[in-house]
Amino acid sequence: MSETRFKIVFDGTLLPGVDITTAKLNLAALFKSDVAAIERLFSGKPVALKRDLSQVDAQTYLQALKKTGIDARIEPDPSIELNLSDVHDHAPVGAHAQSPYAPPQANVGERAPEFATLKPFGVEGRIGRLRFLAWSMVLSLITIAVVGVFAVIGLALVSTDSTAGLIIGGILAFGLCVAFLIASILISVQRLHDIGWSGWLWLLNLVPFVGSFFPLLLLVVPGTNIANRYGAPPPPNSTAVKVLSSLWVVLIALLIVGALAGGISAIQDEYESTLESSYQSGSVTTDEIDVETEPAPNSADDAAEEAQPPVDSAQE
Repeated sequence: MSETRFKIVFDGTLLPGVDITTAKLNLAALFKSDVAAIERLFSGKPVALKRDLSQVDAQTYLQALKKTGIDARIEPDPSIELNLSDVHDHAPVGAHAQSPYAPPQANVGERAPEFATLKPFGVEGRIGRLRFLAWSMVLSLITIAVVGVFAVIGLALVSTDSTAGLIIGGILAFGLCVAFLIASILISVQRLHDIGWSGWLWLLNLVPFVGSFFPLLLLVVPGTNIANRYGAPPPPNSTAVKVLSSLWVVLIALLIVGALAGGISAIQDEYESTLESSYQSGSVTTDEIDVETEPAPNSADDAAEEAQPPVDSAQE
C-alpha cells in the first residue's frame, strides 16, 4: 500500500489583517516570480500550489505560505498517473505546457527584483537598521563640515560688517536646519517602511514624552525579510555601511569619556575653589599655642632697678 500524498490548495483567502497587495508581493518573492504571474492565483477558484507531497513536506510548505499572509490548506492528493492526458488537463492555459509541480512563472514580463533600489532622496523604499545608522552618520558629518564652513564665513563677515554678518549668518543657519530636518525625515520614513509602518508615524517625534523614545524604536525593531506593501527588502549591507554604522559606537564612547572627564574636572575645580575661599574667610585655623612672653621694660629707670643687686634686709 502506497503512502498517502498531499497537496497544497489555495482559493484566494488571506489571513486576518493581511493586505492583498502585501500577500501578492510576498508570494512573488517566495516563488521568485513576477507579480503578474501571481495574479491568477487570486481568481477565487481553488488552485493546487504544490502536489505529491508527504505529510511532513506539506506541513513545511504550508508554514512557508502562511508567512506570506495567505490562508492555504492541505488536502489529500489522489494518485496521479503520469500520462499525456493528465499533464494536458493540469497544464496552464498558454502557448507552452508547464509542469503542475513547478511554482508559478510569468509568461510575460520581467521578474520582480529580489531587492529594492535604494533612494536616499525620496520617501519611497526601505532601509534597514545598519543603513539607517550609516546614513545618519553621513548626514551628521556633512552637517558638521558645512557648519564649520559657515562659521568661518560668518566670522569674516562679522569682522567687516557686524549687522550684515549676523543677518547672513542667521539665514544660512536657518537653511541648514531645514535641509538637515528634511534629510532626517526622509531617512526615518524609509526606516519605518522597512518595519512595515506608515511614514506618517514620524510625527510621533513631535509628541511630548513619546518623541523622547520613539527614535529608539527605529534602532531596535527589525525590518521584514520579505516584501511588504512598501516594496522588496533592501539590499544586503555593504562594508561601507557596516563601517559607518560602527562609528556611532566610537562617537558615543568619546562622548561618554568627554562627559566623565568634564565632570571630574568640574568637581576638582569646585573643590579647589571652596578650599581657597575657606582659607580666605579664616574658617580654617591652626591649633592655639600658649607662649610665655616677658613684658619689655617700660623705661630706663626700670631697667636700672632690675640691674641692682638685692639688698639684705638684716643689714638695714
